[in-house]
This record gives sequence, structure tokens and C-alpha cells, in this order.
Amino acid sequence: MIKGRSPGRTAHIGSNRSERVLILASFVNRVGNGLFNAAAALYFTLIVELPAVQVGAALTVAGLIGLLAGIPGGHLADRCGPRTIMMLALLVQALAMSALVLVESWTALAVIATVDQLAAAVCGAAWGALVVRVGTDRPALFRAKLRTYVNLGVVLGTVGAGFAVTVNTRTAYIVLILGNAASFALCALLLLLLPHYRALAAPPQQQRRWIALADRPFVTFTALYGAMGLQYTVVSLILPIWISEHTDAPRWTVAAVSAFNSAVCVLLQTRIGSRIETPRDGGRAFRTAGLLFFLSCPMMALTAYAPVWAAVALAVAAIFVHSLGEIWESSAGFALGFGLAPDHAQGQYQGLLGLGFSAGQALAPALLTTVVLGLGTPGWLLLGAFLAIAGAFGPALERWGTRTRPHQEDAPSKPGEQGHEAHTTC
Repeated sequence: MIKGRSPGRTAHIGSNRSERVLILASFVNRVGNGLFNAAAALYFTLIVELPAVQVGAALTVAGLIGLLAGIPGGHLADRCGPRTIMMLALLVQALAMSALVLVESWTALAVIATVDQLAAAVCGAAWGALVVRVGTDRPALFRAKLRTYVNLGVVLGTVGAGFAVTVNTRTAYIVLILGNAASFALCALLLLLLPHYRALAAPPQQQRRWIALADRPFVTFTALYGAMGLQYTVVSLILPIWISEHTDAPRWTVAAVSAFNSAVCVLLQTRIGSRIETPRDGGRAFRTAGLLFFLSCPMMALTAYAPVWAAVALAVAAIFVHSLGEIWESSAGFALGFGLAPDHAQGQYQGLLGLGFSAGQALAPALLTTVVLGLGTPGWLLLGAFLAIAGAFGPALERWGTRTRPHQEDAPSKPGEQGHEAHTTC
């Protein structure tokens, strides 16, 4: 890491050309995601006229099958170079997304969505490996800026989707779908501006193919990270239903707290995340996130007992605390997820981490609707306690992981360097 450089003297978007390219490519990709994700279910149910149950089943099947590709895709990125694999995965996603405009049946939706999700898992693992190779000057600051612009991209895409939903015509929805497909293709083209990062050679003692699965500290972190990821469903699903059905707050409060959550994350991610640099910082940040969720969950529960405007104010205050927890949690995920993974196998490790996170997201709706919405206030308290306990393991997990890493002199060269490259058949 370069010393003596303050964040204020670093370029706002990135400190070098490669960082700016990856930030821009990721931003473009997430704008497209925002366009599609916010309106996909409406398109298939209202325009294609598939039953909602069939749409949900097709997307669930696709998501579960897609989980299988993360680790092999990440391993492929380690061996063939993350830029190459990410570009190929993006092109597959562009084709799959374009094909969705032809869907007229459940079978076609399930097949095309599965191809998309398989490519998405590979893309995510390769993206993680690419982040490590690009952000070598000030990794924490770069990752914080990257997440800031990713969040901003999703917000802008969602706003764009809102216009199409308002128009509610087949043409409007097709524009969204093809816009997302174009974002994948444009993202792939932008990656051509990055260097071709070749594979890094593994140390002699780390020649096993699937080392991530044998890394018990990292597997444990993956499980905890997936568990902590339940907090995202709180904002996207549980709190909106709670506000609508259990409080006297006006319905517009749902949109207000969602927008406020996005704004807080965009505005404060870089300020907070840039300070969480090492795995030790990450372990502590994980604990801090759990404590913030432990505070925000009871605040959300209390909105059911407050009069109208007090409920609105309490919901906004709760989402502010929750958003701070989200920033600390995501920053901890970066610091531990990248810091505990060996340089030559970042793709494989990021694939494993993505598998854990996606599995948690798949279970979250059913779990949280049962516990939180089913039990009410006790459910909120249980959720807060669960997230706090998960976060409390952060420092101990970091110490375990750091203790079991190879000595520095045995590690391969820095990810951004081109020396000590492995021979590859790709």
C-alpha cells in the first residue's frame, strides 16, 4: 500500500486508470441490473401472463442451479485470468437476457434464467478476483468507492425501471430487458481497457485444486457472511411489509426508507469503508455491524407501537442505524473475504463466498417472514440477537484465519504484479 497519500488527494472515482475502468464497468452493469430486477416479475406476470407461482418457481430453480457455478467459475478465472472469464460470462449474460424477450412459457423462462444465473455466478467470482488485481494501491479505499458506485448504479437503474412500470406496456418492459442486455455487453467491452492479468503461480504447499473448500476458517466465514446477509432482506422485503401491515405510518414511508437506505450507503460507504483495510479491521467491523443490527431491529419493532409521525421518524432512524450496519458489514466482507484468500486463488475463494451469500439470500425470505412477521416483536428481537451473535465471532474468526495463512515469504507475488505467473492452457 502506498504511504503518505490522503484520501482527499486521491481522484474521486479511482486513483489510476484501471481502477476507473473497473468502477465504470461495474456501474454500467449495475444500472442494467437495476433496470431489470425492479420490473422482471411484473413483465413475466402482467405482459407474458405467466402465473406468479410459475415465475417464482422458475427463478428459484435458476438461482439454485446457478449456485453450482461459482467455485468452478472462480477456479477458471484463477487459471485463465479474471478479465477473460468475466468478459465471456458477461457476453453469455447479454445473450441470455436478450433471449428473455422471446419467452412465452415456463420452460423457456426456466432454461434461459438458469443459463443467466450460471453465467452470473461465474461473473461474480471473476469480478472478485479482478477487484483484487486492480485495486493494489489503496485496496480498502478502492473497494469502498467501487461499492459506492455499484449502489448508485442500482439506484439509477431502479428509478429508470419505475418509468417503465408506470407506462406498463410490452414495449417499455422490452426496452428495460434489452437495456440490461446492453449493459452486460458494454461492461465486457470496457474490460478490454484493463490489462490482461495472467494466472499467479500457487506456492508448492498449496497445489490442491479445491483449496477453498478445505480452508475451514474461510468456510466458516462464508457461513457467517451468508447468515449476516439476512439483513439485506430486512430492507427489501420485511420492513416494507411491516410498515404497511403493522404500523400507522403512511404507505409512502416504504419508498422513503428504501430511498434513505440507498442514500446513506452511497454517501457514507467510502468514508467508512476506506478505513477498514486489514483482516483485523474486518473482524472488528463484522462485530460492529452485528451490534448496529442489534440496535436497529428493536427500533423497527417499536414502529408498531408509535403514533403516525413518530412511527415515520422511528422508521427513518432505524433504517439509518441499519444502513450503517450494512456499510460496516459489507466493508468487513471485503476485508476478510479478500484478505484471507490467497492471491493465486482469489476467484475460487470469491466463488465460495458468493455461494454462501446467495444461499443465505435464497433462504432469507421464507425464514424472515416466518420468524419476524410471524412472531412480531419477539421475532425482531430474535433477529437482532442472531445478527449480533454472528457478528461477535468476527474478531475470533479473523485471528483463526490469520493464524492459519501461509507465512508472507511463502506467498505469491502481489496480485497486481505480472511476475511469478503460472503456465496455463487457457
